[in-house]
Amino acid sequence: MATASIRLDQELVDKATIMAKALSRTAPKQIEHWAKIGAIMEDNPELSYEFVKQAIIAKAEKEMGQLESYQFD
Repeated sequence: MATASIRLDQELVDKATIMAKALSRTAPKQIEHWAKIGAIMEDNPELSYEFVKQAIIAKAEKEMGQLESYQFD
């Protein structure tokens, strides 16, 4: 993956550092996470944050082979 250096507001970096520590991420990964969520929500303004979060989790579960079949009654 290519990387690039960019300038960010120190307040954003400070907030990302706090959240990253709480969620066991690095500050750059926290900012990437926020950017991913923001991009998805801008492309799909009708979706709720909770739906987007669950979709990201479901994608990660699929990539890790952790999906279970759903049985319709």
